[in-house]
Amino acid sequence: MAENFPDSPSTSERPREKLERLGLVAMTDAELVAIVLGHGMAGWSAHQLAHLLLEQAAGIHGVTRMTRDQLCQMPGIGTAQASRVLASVELGRRTLTQRPTERPQFLTPRVAAGHLLPKYGAHPVERFGVVLLDTKHRLLRTHIVTEGTIDSSLAHPREVFRVAVGGGAACVMVFHNHPSGDPTPSRADHALTHRLVRAGAIVGVPLVDHLVLADGVYWSFQENHLI
Repeated sequence: MAENFPDSPSTSERPREKLERLGLVAMTDAELVAIVLGHGMAGWSAHQLAHLLLEQAAGIHGVTRMTRDQLCQMPGIGTAQASRVLASVELGRRTLTQRPTERPQFLTPRVAAGHLLPKYGAHPVERFGVVLLDTKHRLLRTHIVTEGTIDSSLAHPREVFRVAVGGGAACVMVFHNHPSGDPTPSRADHALTHRLVRAGAIVGVPLVDHLVLADGVYWSFQENHLI
């Protein structure tokens, strides 16, 4: 081994500990590769093996061109570690070559209902969910807040907007299903909607609609000019 080969880092500076403490941006190429390798071999830490790999590959870009056989010829790198390196390289490549799936944009209640009905409309138990939207009403994610009995489900504005604020939503849409098959909102549905509108105004995350879903049909508070 070369005399100038890096020493194994102290426990406080091991790659995994450094990652937890300082985050990904602070990591060197060798430290990231060491995390992918997972472990070293007798007398060699994963960090030292990573340095050797990068040296033999002439840098991180060279690693992306290495085959499984070439990796397995490196000291201390077996088939499992080679597979992890190849998998990490492929994941990085896919982020550059594959376009992310375009998020649906809910500009009308009909479009939103078309997205939600197949998943939630015919469920035998009432469920209440919140749809997190960005500033252009594109879907961030959908979260089920509560799941109730056959005819009732409780949802508190605090839970709805806790999810919304934590998820970085610019606005929200809520929904629940009626297992009876009739999407007509109850008095309780109206009362909850008004509470959610007020709560959204307070926290700065407006409620844009409340959809009541049934098997293949829906009822929208926005379409009926109640929001």
